[in-house]
Amino acid sequence: MARTLIHVPTNPKRGDVVEIRVTLAHPMETGYRPDADGRLLPRNIVTQFSCSFEGVAVFSAVLYPAIAANPYLAFSWRVAGSGSLSFSWEGDNGFRQTETVLVQAT
Repeated sequence: MARTLIHVPTNPKRGDVVEIRVTLAHPMETGYRPDADGRLLPRNIVTQFSCSFEGVAVFSAVLYPAIAANPYLAFSWRVAGSGSLSFSWEGDNGFRQTETVLVQAT
């Protein structure tokens, strides 16, 4: 499992617009770079990211080889209430990871 950093403001107010920031530790190899012997390193990128609140999609992105290693994403979200935010990443070679953060709205 890849290391993830997820920042969701603590105790946001219902209806507030907050910034959510996520970073995923991943090498993001494009498939165009040669190794020391001149052979191309195989492509290994995260291709999709999504975030949902209680099963309802709130943000999604399609990622391409131009994204740097350890992709960082930030987006705004209007706090709908207390519940769980689910973050999912998918990529090459069967990579799939999901993390969940509980939101306690006031």
